[in-house]
Amino acid sequence: MKGLPPVLNSMTGYASAQGAAHEFGWSWELRSVNGKGLDLRLRVPDWVEGLETGLRGQLGKALARGNVSVSLKLQSDDQASGLVLNQTQLAHVLTAMSEVEQQAMDAGVTLAPANAADVLALRGVMDQAVSTPDTAALCQALTADFAPVLQSFLEMRAHEGAALADVLSGQLDQIAALTTQAAEIAKSRAPEVEAHLRSTLAKVMDNAGGADETRVAQELALLAVKADVTEEIDRLGAHVTAARELIAAGSPIGRKLDFLAQEFNREANTLCSKAQNTGLTTVGIELKAVIDQMREQVQNVE
Repeated sequence: MKGLPPVLNSMTGYASAQGAAHEFGWSWELRSVNGKGLDLRLRVPDWVEGLETGLRGQLGKALARGNVSVSLKLQSDDQASGLVLNQTQLAHVLTAMSEVEQQAMDAGVTLAPANAADVLALRGVMDQAVSTPDTAALCQALTADFAPVLQSFLEMRAHEGAALADVLSGQLDQIAALTTQAAEIAKSRAPEVEAHLRSTLAKVMDNAGGADETRVAQELALLAVKADVTEEIDRLGAHVTAARELIAAGSPIGRKLDFLAQEFNREANTLCSKAQNTGLTTVGIELKAVIDQMREQVQNVE
């Protein structure tokens, strides 16, 4: 993985494969969905010593987030699971048959002759062949075979991540355009806001009845600051730049993007609450809609 350009990875992925070695055949299935952290769930034979540890090591180095499940189905080849003759049991059976035949002859009873198939059908004469596999060699083969499965899985996550990056970049373009529109509306309404404050100040002073002019001016200045959306617009622009830099840096950035999306939403909410202008409110609502869409997509980013 080293030396590759930064990529944005999705937490959703899938890969499967089949293999065979050491008189065994197997099938892999690797899948993942969104998760706050890295949760690995492995279903592999516990009698293959060291396998789970090796697989967890590979996954831990390659992944940062996601609920990941690995399933391995392992079966013996037909040649390794045939039938063998139990010589000890066969000797016991033949001895018993001889004694039965002798006693039957002594009693004058004629028995039907037994053939080989009858003898082999008796319980215990034929046993299932049991081979003791070389678990060390099998573990090595399985671990090596898992590497390309994991690579295919990572490629799928990267492919989906590239599509996700395009979607997020488009949404950031929309946020940037709406932020610019909000700045233009805020600038155009400045004379209106100033005139409104001057009119308010004149009315207050006409009816103040000896009120402290300095204190009244301070209160009106505070109202002006509360109506100013310059800081919100500046922070939205800074967040857009930061988000683009994160996407360019590549995964793992999901948690950082999620935090940044929350900050986007905070600034849009404040912009709407301070708007006092129909056009600015409309832009603020459109911003919130795009930001909500972006937050949903961010949940898929590793």
